[in-house]
Amino acid sequence: MENEAQHGLARIRSHYGRFSDKEKKIADYILDNPEIIIHHTINQVADELSVAESTVFRFCKRIGFKGYQAFKIALAAEIVTPIKDIHEEITDGDSIGTVSEKVFRSNNKTLDSTLQILDGASMEKAVQSILGAKKLEFYGCGGSAAVALDSYHKFIRTGIPVGTQLDSHMQLMSASQLTEEDVAIIISHSGTTKDSLDVLQVLKDRHVKTIAITNFAKSPLTKKADICLYTVSEETDFRSEAFSSRIAQLSIIDALYTNVMIAQQSKGKQAIAQMRKAMALKRL
Repeated sequence: MENEAQHGLARIRSHYGRFSDKEKKIADYILDNPEIIIHHTINQVADELSVAESTVFRFCKRIGFKGYQAFKIALAAEIVTPIKDIHEEITDGDSIGTVSEKVFRSNNKTLDSTLQILDGASMEKAVQSILGAKKLEFYGCGGSAAVALDSYHKFIRTGIPVGTQLDSHMQLMSASQLTEEDVAIIISHSGTTKDSLDVLQVLKDRHVKTIAITNFAKSPLTKKADICLYTVSEETDFRSEAFSSRIAQLSIIDALYTNVMIAQQSKGKQAIAQMRKAMALKRL
């Protein structure tokens, strides 16, 4: 089991898409009022939400804690002493070497936090969906477009027909040609980018299996995507959380790619061999 002293709120966000309506009611209350929860008994929370105490207890078990008290202790540690590495706090007087160290430490923290809440069942579903896809298409806008392009660069080695489009109009055109036999991966830090949501709607109309990679569990993207994979990142004075989440997005793509290649065995090796042979033409 994961370390119960960390990531109480992150676990709720990562599980949010799979919660029942009653569980989402509890999750919304906790996410909106974390400071209140640490001072409430399970009975008070149950009364506030008009649910049974056992429902609140099962919710805490669902997200990986032994019970309400264990969750409340973890949440208190998270709220009162935020999980923040002091090395992330860049100041104007820092040397180039110090700034560089803090950036690396911040990236490490983003990866560690994302790994803590990475859901194995969702990863398994994503890998199996990709393996069964007739075609795989990646979508992203703005900074996420760079991740989509990197994803294309990796997955073209699998032998699975793969594509990506950087222009929003071309993305809609591409989505309109996919079928229920295909898989689309939408990368969006906020899950609220209009262009990405427009693409998602076209994909849903076409009954295309969709996988979302995002930082926010409560977003229009996660409500409609079939499979959701979450990142965890925090904003600092010099870097937005969207910027720091990119390394986590890339790592999730790396994990998907590696698992797909391992599952493909000889087919994957053959695809790489063919690519290396073609790329040899570029070398003197």
